[in-house]
Amino acid sequence: MKKKYIIAAVAGALALQVNAAEEAEAAVTEAKKELKLADVMSKPKISGYLIGNYNATFQEGKNSNTFSIRLIRLTMTGRILNEFEYKLQGQLNGNSSTFGESPRMVDMSLEWLRHKEFKVKIGQFKRPFTFENPMNPIDIGFNSQAQTVLKLAGFNDRTGEQSSSGRDIGVQVSGDLLPNSNGRSLLHYEVGVFNGQGINRKDVGNQKDVIGGLWVSPIKGMRIGGFGWIGSYARTGWWSDGMLEESGTRKVSRYRYAISAEYKDADWQIRSEYIHNTGGAFKTTANTSSDLNDCNLNGKLGDRADGVYVACVAPIIRGKLRVKARYDLYRQSGDWASAKTIYKAGVNYLFCKNLEIQTEYSLVNDRSLVNHNYSMADVQFSVRF
Repeated sequence: MKKKYIIAAVAGALALQVNAAEEAEAAVTEAKKELKLADVMSKPKISGYLIGNYNATFQEGKNSNTFSIRLIRLTMTGRILNEFEYKLQGQLNGNSSTFGESPRMVDMSLEWLRHKEFKVKIGQFKRPFTFENPMNPIDIGFNSQAQTVLKLAGFNDRTGEQSSSGRDIGVQVSGDLLPNSNGRSLLHYEVGVFNGQGINRKDVGNQKDVIGGLWVSPIKGMRIGGFGWIGSYARTGWWSDGMLEESGTRKVSRYRYAISAEYKDADWQIRSEYIHNTGGAFKTTANTSSDLNDCNLNGKLGDRADGVYVACVAPIIRGKLRVKARYDLYRQSGDWASAKTIYKAGVNYLFCKNLEIQTEYSLVNDRSLVNHNYSMADVQFSVRF
């Protein structure tokens, strides 16, 4: 009887050892699979932000005030083979009836990062034009980009292109060169070829835009550089020249350059850019599909525009409280009769790095209006996650 118990105990122990060995082997196999997958693709990182806004406009006969959802964005990024980086970013706000405000994809790109001196990006992403264009809208420190960036860098573009948040579809190369003794690069370049039609649209005129920039960084936090843009924006539809109606594809040219300077650290921002445009505009903004068929030109606007802004954000309590001011001039027809100047001042308070409230008061002088002067107040609340 005793032998039977001993034999049973030994058999049970052997069975447990075999099961433990099989489980250990299975765990090792699974770990190897996970390791191989991690070697190919990193775990996706999900992030995003939302911005709510209150605006009041004090204008003779046109007073208004409203709450609005300025932006809700969700982003997914990750690495493939540890040398390719992908980015997907969607925007949810507004409604579903217009190009400018409907839910849409704003970024979808893949970038090869093996060499910092020569990186290649394809897809839909920010045009390499101006310092302010690629910045996160919260980091700018104001309730919106400067007028000249909005109109001449592809946000609410002067040409009549649909709202594209400074983005287009294409391919770009970029790199950092001339590292100093601390490893900081002194020279940066970027140049891309794009459709010229803004986000989520194929090329229409079969003429690509070439956009690029070059800047130097003489000291940490400082950039001084310039940008150039050669291209066009096209529509296929109808137009009327006097009594004669015509149809087909029509283009307006975009020859632009920008001169830019910036100093930035954890709390300070000092930035200024001058942008010049040569090229016409369509009479309507492409907010709906029917607008894309309207190829009539805006002769009143002309083919010249320029603008400049100077912005400063300074700390009062580091990491918490900042004051700011901005001089913002845009001349939509390149002359003083069409000039719109906005003087802004305000305060930003950071509850934490993910939660911020931005307030500002603006004095506006718009020479295109009968009553040139009015004022605005903005409160903007932003959350990052």
